[in-house]
Amino acid sequence: MTKYFLSRLGWGAVIVLCILVLNFLIIHAVPGDPLQAMLGDFPVPVEYAAKIRAEFGLDLPIWTQLVLYLKNLFAGQLGFSFSNHAPVLQLMLTRLGPTLLLVLPALVVASLVGVVLGVAAAPRAGSAGDSALTAVSLFGYSVPIFWLGQLLVIVFAIRLGWLPAAGMYSTRDEFTGFAAALDIFRHLVLPGFSVTIFYIAVVARVARASVLEALNCDYVLTARAKGLSRRYVLWRHILPNAMLPVVTVIGYNFGYALTGAILVETVFGWPGLGSLFITSITNRDYPVLQGIFLLVSVSVVLTNLVTDFVYAWLDPRVRRGYLK
Repeated sequence: MTKYFLSRLGWGAVIVLCILVLNFLIIHAVPGDPLQAMLGDFPVPVEYAAKIRAEFGLDLPIWTQLVLYLKNLFAGQLGFSFSNHAPVLQLMLTRLGPTLLLVLPALVVASLVGVVLGVAAAPRAGSAGDSALTAVSLFGYSVPIFWLGQLLVIVFAIRLGWLPAAGMYSTRDEFTGFAAALDIFRHLVLPGFSVTIFYIAVVARVARASVLEALNCDYVLTARAKGLSRRYVLWRHILPNAMLPVVTVIGYNFGYALTGAILVETVFGWPGLGSLFITSITNRDYPVLQGIFLLVSVSVVLTNLVTDFVYAWLDPRVRRGYLK
């Protein structure tokens, strides 16, 4: 098991390194000049422009910039933001908190509710409740998040005035303690719902299909023939075998959610990594873009590693395969 873990961790590091190199080359190949984004359209002296370009290393060959970037990365330095004039690591940590506050509760709620809905609908396949769940899941999966977010703002923020339209907290009033937490929660409701409804649809559809497939297996018929209750068979025999595809989807959702929340953060003005990513693209802020790609890559690799070990916990056959 330890050998497998170290092997997967090593391959994960290689994958992250390849992604970093590829992203570095792609970002620098995109049309646009970071210097123009920093200085604007106003003409500046040539000497001053050359000084700024040399200060940020933009005058060096692309391969030299790549080597310096990797060297600084291994030293724990992510670089310095062109447009924000701050260290990239500090800037990302500041924005990471709001993104996790938006994404993590949404993923947890979506995973729990999606599994419950899928497990409840699968044994009743073809019923009115199952058809309703399928329709709702299809709607949640296919509706564009940015359109749903704008619709929620129009209905609940503008028309009804129940919830704030944008931001993470009120700027006109200063709250402390429980009032401040409640204010953040009110701002979180609409963007959180926009993220949650999509992932509920994904998890519910996969859970329903997986449980429905397991219901038709021979071991379920054998367990029922032995006189075991329907509930016992569901929780003891069906779910452990049906959960593997669901775990895969949940792990994929976590890695995707960090960047998938970009549209939601843009619509609701949420001050997270998504809005930072959009402004960094506009400003050609290479170090910030590379830092965000690094975070996402590491998150996806670690999530896949955790997913593999959850497989081993759920399925004894996977554990025996690891121990060989």
